[in-house]
Amino acid sequence: MQTMAMPQPTASEAAVRYLITNYSPKGNKVGWLMMASILVEAWDLYSIAFVLIFIKEQYNPDPLMLGLAAAGTQGGALIGALLGGWLSDKIGRRVMFLVTMVLFIVLALAQAFVPSVGWLVVIRFLLGIPLGSDISTGYTYIMESMAKGEREVMGNRWQFMFAVGEVLTIGVIVIFLLIDMQHEMLWRVTLGLGAVPALIILIMRHDVPETAVWLVQKGRYREAKRVAREMFNDNLDMLPDQDVKVPKVSTRDFLADLKKDPIRWRATVYGWIACFAQGSEFSTFAFYLPVLFVMVGVSSVLGNNLVTMGLFCFAALSGWVGPLLTPKIGHRGIAIAGFGIVLASLLVAAFALYTDNKMLLPFAAAAMLWGHYWDASNCMTIPTMVAKPKYRGTASGFAYMFVKLPSFLAIFLFPSLFAAIGQANATLFVAIFPLIGLLAAIFILPEVYGYEND
Repeated sequence: MQTMAMPQPTASEAAVRYLITNYSPKGNKVGWLMMASILVEAWDLYSIAFVLIFIKEQYNPDPLMLGLAAAGTQGGALIGALLGGWLSDKIGRRVMFLVTMVLFIVLALAQAFVPSVGWLVVIRFLLGIPLGSDISTGYTYIMESMAKGEREVMGNRWQFMFAVGEVLTIGVIVIFLLIDMQHEMLWRVTLGLGAVPALIILIMRHDVPETAVWLVQKGRYREAKRVAREMFNDNLDMLPDQDVKVPKVSTRDFLADLKKDPIRWRATVYGWIACFAQGSEFSTFAFYLPVLFVMVGVSSVLGNNLVTMGLFCFAALSGWVGPLLTPKIGHRGIAIAGFGIVLASLLVAAFALYTDNKMLLPFAAAAMLWGHYWDASNCMTIPTMVAKPKYRGTASGFAYMFVKLPSFLAIFLFPSLFAAIGQANATLFVAIFPLIGLLAAIFILPEVYGYEND
């Protein structure tokens, strides 16, 4: 009986397989540099939550315009995630993460000088495009510059970086309040300051090379060898010393390719569901925590900021612990625990609102944030990690779309839901999202920690 010989991998396939299983001491530094851009996004996305009260005070816009001012960046990020991921696969990771930072610097400064809420909405929508693009590009870079296990821990730290950005944002606003800064100046300076960390990151990223994996996929072997020597101290001897032409990859084949592998398909579907669930739970309940605390009489505006700052310090601890636990309990374990904690916490928060138990609400909010920073930690990591390298940017951008769509809708529409059905009922409604995420983690997500894909 004859056996059919398995086809031997090409030089390109062998090089990609080799690269995605190697680790470089520079990998962690590059990973942190990609994660640092989340500070920029966190600053912009959540600073608006703390200064909306001053924008409303100055312009007195109708609820629709105020909601668009808050949600505009999320809407732009929805487009940026899809466009940026696609372009990252087409023209390269390095070009994209440099361009996005330049655009963010310009647009962040522009929003500090808007003459009206209408212009603020326009600028913030445009600002969201580079923000959404940068996250998908950064995740792609991490998955191609770090070894399995290490890359997953780093990718899962994005929620920690969000918490750090939120704490820094609130800290600056508290300082402005303490020095009694004029309110118009406060919101303009706060929004414009996002350009500062973006500029620092741009300077630090300037000399970061293109990923060797992407260069190999494009047939640019000479550059791939040079980058591999810099990043991995390896010459990639399996590759020839001259460039080759490779067939162009159609991104239309992305979904069809996913369905060929049940593990990749289930993991990716879970990632989309988890992105939607965690984006919905946070952008409804947690995004409006400052407003909620004022409405139920927890504290003054300054006290509200201090309480919220304390909550996000607690959340940052959760965002640090979650990735460290992932190698021990796996992606399924961290997802099930996270969504379970959020579900229980929202039920307690709804009970606190129904019974007018103001003292219970901050503790429920703290527990909710702890769980959220676990269930959200791997929803971007998983789809990006399991995707084939030639589709990785597209996969990352597609997943981030499922974060930004509910975030835009929730921030825009949740105030109306608050007004229509009340605080307690609205909070109970939000509990639907972690329930969906929990069921998906239990019944859909296969354990993919350490998954290899070439």
